[in-house]
Amino acid sequence: MSVRRAPALAVAAACAALALGCRALPDSPTTDAGTTLGLSADEVAAIVSHGPWPPAFEPDPTNRASGRPAAIELGRRLFDDARASLDGTRRCSTCHDPARGFADGLPRSPGVDGHPLDRNAMGLRDARLVNWFGWDGGADSLWAFVLRPLLDPREIGADDTRLAALFAGDPALACLREAAFGDAPPDAEALRVQVAKAIAAYVETLQSPRTRFDALRDALAAPPGDAAALSAARAYPADALRGLRRFVGDGRCAACHVGPTFTNGEFHDVGRPYMAAPGRPDPGRHGGIRAVLADPYNRLGRWTDATTPEAAVRTRHLAPSHRNFGEFRTPGLRGLSDTAPYGHDGSMTTLDEVVAHYSDLDIERLHADGEALLRPLKLDPAARADLVAFLRTLSEPAGPPAREPAPLRTVAAAPTCGPSRRTQP
Repeated sequence: MSVRRAPALAVAAACAALALGCRALPDSPTTDAGTTLGLSADEVAAIVSHGPWPPAFEPDPTNRASGRPAAIELGRRLFDDARASLDGTRRCSTCHDPARGFADGLPRSPGVDGHPLDRNAMGLRDARLVNWFGWDGGADSLWAFVLRPLLDPREIGADDTRLAALFAGDPALACLREAAFGDAPPDAEALRVQVAKAIAAYVETLQSPRTRFDALRDALAAPPGDAAALSAARAYPADALRGLRRFVGDGRCAACHVGPTFTNGEFHDVGRPYMAAPGRPDPGRHGGIRAVLADPYNRLGRWTDATTPEAAVRTRHLAPSHRNFGEFRTPGLRGLSDTAPYGHDGSMTTLDEVVAHYSDLDIERLHADGEALLRPLKLDPAARADLVAFLRTLSEPAGPPAREPAPLRTVAAAPTCGPSRRTQP
């Protein structure tokens, strides 16, 4: 990396870390592990800003079911239940398969009619850590985001009649619903919202595991004389380390893929096509902002459980701009080896294709005002391979299972309501 970039790199990394509630190393001599790997203090600070992992759980103030064991268990069952769907076969796990990082491995998921939906199914791990949901950010809470496919007739298409029948005919689900929300059977709209909030409570527990990168990051943050940290640092692959140095250095990838989640959670035009179908463009964030503002279930609406106005500050100040057209969310990079293909339209099948896109970026495809941080990286094949090697360490396990953290939340305290019948398609 260029030495002349080092001070700016350290400042950017520290600012990103503070914005996400984590700590970067001070601008001081590098650590033992950093010295062993030949890293500068600025490089160490930039790398350490991508942790620690995992972050502490914080309940969603707009969802009173958030973190409640009964709601988590109810949401877990509903996530894999097709009985309320339009055709009796579709469930959340149809497009969000646990074996595929809670994505589906397809460029774009097929709708009920067999035609592809407009966008790639995003993986759901770490969804609780973003502010806007979906490729366009068209929902301002996780539970409002769940409502979209739940009610959309092209996807699950659960209507009020089917949802009411589901709970009326399944005492176990009815028991969990009452334990989670503490009220008598609600009216149709309230039940719809409760289902979405329970599923969101479950999705909040879907957390990426620690990885080889985290082992390196923690080694770089370790105090001097930590022999285990030195061992962990030496175990990190040489090609991945070269890719990581480019990622936080002259590649400027960390300008948007910041912090422990490797995303700023915002929206950018990165030069990818944005046609949902021939003759029909996908407006991206421009349409997403309009969707949030028009959504009766947004944080400003009557269905929020927030008790202070601060929970809706971002929504209250949201306004569409022409430049938002064709912008899509910066995805987090953890676990991305499981969630191919990539991009809002699933048009990049491999990580090498993703890196190649930024290497050969056509800046003429960007907005007239441009994305100032983006420029072609012009990487040779070896440099591209190094970046891919680094990205893969964001999916590779950190070590033996015994060293992994406990589950994010537990359903052990959920009431015993009996098994819930599941109808297979």
